[in-house]
Parts: sequence; structure tokens; C-alpha cells
Amino acid sequence: MKNKELIASNIEEAKLELDSLLSDLASNPEYSEAEFQIALEHAYHHLNYAWHIRNVDEKRAVACSDEDFVKWSKFPLGEIIKYE
Repeated sequence: MKNKELIASNIEEAKLELDSLLSDLASNPEYSEAEFQIALEHAYHHLNYAWHIRNVDEKRAVACSDEDFVKWSKFPLGEIIKYE
């Protein structure tokens, strides 16, 4: 597995987003579904990105083209088994 520092930083970003989400849910009765969606999308992006770059050359992972960004942000269908 490559890019452990970059993987860890993306997992940390996801964790921070989820911590913020939990805090907002607990403290803000006006917290909207749109805000919830944006927060989850942000957390998912970082988790998905961490997964996709695990075996990518470090130089490519850091450079990250627009195409790579879109691809690496998506849920890794077929690679991670979904719970049913």
C-alpha cells in the first residue's frame, strides 16, 4: 500500500467532517437535510479518495488531475462489498 500519509490525511478530514456533523446535529435544531447531504458527501469523498489512492504512484496522487479527482471521489463499486 502506497501513500499512507496522504491516506491518513484524507481519513482525518473525513473524521473532522463527521465530528462536525455530529456536533451540528446535537446543537442545531435548524440543521437542514441539505447541510446533512453536503457534510456526508464531503466525508464520503475523503474516504473514497483514501481508498482509491492506496496503490497509486505518489507523484500522480499528489498531482491529481481533474479526471482522477472525479474518479477517486466515487464509491469504489465492486471493490468494497456493500452491506445488504
